[in-house]
Amino acid sequence: MMDVGIVASGAAIGIAVAAPIGPVNLIVIRRTLRFGSLIGFISGLGAAMGDGVFATIAAFGLTAAMDFVLRFSEGLQLVGGIFLLVLGVRTIVTHPHILHEGPQEIMSGALARVFATTFALTITNPATMLGFIAIFGGVAGLTHQGQSYGHATTLVASVILGSALWWAGLSGFVSLFRQRMNDRMLEIVNRVSGGLIILFGVAVLGRVIYRFFG
Repeated sequence: MMDVGIVASGAAIGIAVAAPIGPVNLIVIRRTLRFGSLIGFISGLGAAMGDGVFATIAAFGLTAAMDFVLRFSEGLQLVGGIFLLVLGVRTIVTHPHILHEGPQEIMSGALARVFATTFALTITNPATMLGFIAIFGGVAGLTHQGQSYGHATTLVASVILGSALWWAGLSGFVSLFRQRMNDRMLEIVNRVSGGLIILFGVAVLGRVIYRFFG
């Protein structure tokens, strides 16, 4: 029988991890304004699946995976920081247009690309995994409750569900303003979000450099 408490706790954790403003939130907002709520939601879903990977590692106590992430944490952050810089620059120099051809975007393979982008951004942030370990261990001992694979599986699925609910809500809300947007306003959004993404990338690279030379 499904444990409602585990589901509620996992969903709340998923929302809490997804909600803070960061690169993925900016990407979802920008893509929703340009392409519509479906593309925005799929972008967020990539991050939700990345959260699910780290939640799985934390919930099941996969020691080898934890050791790998911790051992190569600086390398992963370096890749993530560079990825953010490239993404930010591309966002700034792009001259976007409001698109209403949702089906054509889907047929062109855009869904796979937008999903992969946010999944990669999430999975190259080892701090997310450490956060899940701390949360699961601190919130009513979630990693130990029941000591069963069933509880752990339910918890991971609930985290993904909570994260997905956040992205569905955010993309749905932002899409309400889409009809008021024009290309000029969208270009401003692109430049602001691109600049912020670059700042996130600089911050990530700064932490890596500090660890090496600090």
